[in-house]
Amino acid sequence: MCPHPGLPAATADTADRTAVPTAASGETGATARIGESGPVGLLPDTEPVGEFRGSGYREPPLLVARTDGQLVRLPALLYLIVRLLVAQQAFVPEESEETENRDDAKMLARVAAAASEQSGLRLEAEHLAYLLDRKLAPLGLTTYADGTVPELARHNPFLALRVRVQVLAPAATWLVGGLLGWLFFPVVIPLVLAAAGIAEWWLLAGHSVSDAMSSTLADPIGVLAVLGLAVASTGFHECGHAAACRYSGAVPGGMGAGIYLVWPAFYTDITDTYRLNRAGRLRTDLGGVYFNAIFALALAAAYFSTGWAPLLVAVLSVNLEIVQQLLPTLRFDGYYLMADLVGVPDLYRYIGPILSHYLLRRPRDERLDALKRWPQAAVTTWVLLIVPALALELGYIAWQVPGLIHTDVQAVSSLLSRAATDPHPVLGAISAAVQILLLALPIAGIAAIAWQLGRAGWRLARLRLPGLARKIADGPERRRRLAYGALAAAVAIPVGGGVGWALGALPGNQSAEPAAATPAPARPEHRPSTSAAPPPSSSSPAPAPPAANAVAAPETTPEPHETHRPAQHNDTTTPSRTQRPTGPTGHRETGTPAPPTGSNGGSGPAEPPAESGPPPLSPTQSPSCPLLGVSMNC
Repeated sequence: MCPHPGLPAATADTADRTAVPTAASGETGATARIGESGPVGLLPDTEPVGEFRGSGYREPPLLVARTDGQLVRLPALLYLIVRLLVAQQAFVPEESEETENRDDAKMLARVAAAASEQSGLRLEAEHLAYLLDRKLAPLGLTTYADGTVPELARHNPFLALRVRVQVLAPAATWLVGGLLGWLFFPVVIPLVLAAAGIAEWWLLAGHSVSDAMSSTLADPIGVLAVLGLAVASTGFHECGHAAACRYSGAVPGGMGAGIYLVWPAFYTDITDTYRLNRAGRLRTDLGGVYFNAIFALALAAAYFSTGWAPLLVAVLSVNLEIVQQLLPTLRFDGYYLMADLVGVPDLYRYIGPILSHYLLRRPRDERLDALKRWPQAAVTTWVLLIVPALALELGYIAWQVPGLIHTDVQAVSSLLSRAATDPHPVLGAISAAVQILLLALPIAGIAAIAWQLGRAGWRLARLRLPGLARKIADGPERRRRLAYGALAAAVAIPVGGGVGWALGALPGNQSAEPAAATPAPARPEHRPSTSAAPPPSSSSPAPAPPAANAVAAPETTPEPHETHRPAQHNDTTTPSRTQRPTGPTGHRETGTPAPPTGSNGGSGPAEPPAESGPPPLSPTQSPSCPLLGVSMNC
């Protein structure tokens, strides 16, 4: 599916209250050390973007694009200094150390004088050196005052796309967006949506989806065709994000693939959409599902011409992908729609402050006070609804893990048996292997989520119980082994019990199952008149057609469904939903998990600009998983 980048992240400090030492304090050292390790100034390709339009903050954030395309949100004073550094062309030619120091110091003095005049504050070169060292350099915008180049730290947002590999360069994405941009003309959109709605009604109201599903699952070619069309749908979904981004006036970045939790996903970097107004960002968010509707319309036309059942199943898969992408929980398109509607880039960032205030009755966090009234109410409602929903969903998934493994083992056994007797051995083996992979992915995803939650719980325990954690970490080797062994046992015992119970589903390990699968004998034609026949035993199975049994296992495959665009931010950086580029190479990502194997997974959009403090966040992405609807009943 296609996710889109998150909005710019929080600011570095509040408005113009950036702490600046007095010249006499000596906190920044002597002026002589300025530039002693190299030229002082902005890093290459750092660019002021301007105000974040459609913001939900009382004071609209001011954005700056880093050299890697990340967006950082700054307060007014720091943004003014960045603009003045751009005007001063802060990099000087390489000369002697004495000349370098003198030129850099003079340059900072000129910038300080201009900043004093425009801000009304009294600033000296030492003040600017302090701000470079404490604020701008840690965010990856400038060098340190001595000329040292900082490392560009990237923050890994919660539930974000991982391991991204670019497939299409920004130039190719720009070309694709231009070729498909006409689909967003105001005259075209209503025509396409009306045609797609009529086609969906004709397909789903006048044809049997269950019959099409049964015949498709019994045919290896049909299964592979549905998988291929699902992958094509997710790729086309990402094209929708790119086309909407360019049509709205921003520059799309590269397209590629990544991993959302454990599921493969596609993404599009649309970080540059942070330059757009709210309408442009919403158009980009919806561009993916709009292109999914176009893809479903094309499939309906093909089904009308051929009547081939896998095409009907593929339409169902696309519909499920659209529904999944619009969910506002994980980093899918629906999440970025919610963030863009309220003008708050990283919604996950407010879960802690809101729960702390409303559940623990603690004082309001200043991050909540920075929001306008209606965005604050919307974000609070989102948190109070989504957090319980996610908790219930995770609890339900954990409760169903043993049954899920049990069903998967049965389905895998059935698939292997069918592949061994399939008249097309190669296609049968490929189809079985793909379906087995799709059955294994949900289990792997649950394990990955459990691992992340366990790590988060351990970090929280270290913060809350520093004494105990320190004793374990610094204690003798034997104590550490006992603690880690107890933790591993606490996880392994329930998991091992569930796996052991699930393995009982194997045909060789069950004694009662074969009898239940044997059809009951046919009833005689005539009935004796002398006595009534005894009622059939409640335990005897009813006859079942062999064809129905052949596809039963795949149809009962459980469906933990994967969700993945994506990204969010910390206070210092603006994660992009998908990375938003500052130029042809920049991007805001939107992600779409490939059929279980996702879109925008950013298009996978990106995240909010950052504040001074935590390092900038990585682009956000909202993954899409079109195939889940077919293979995992999501």
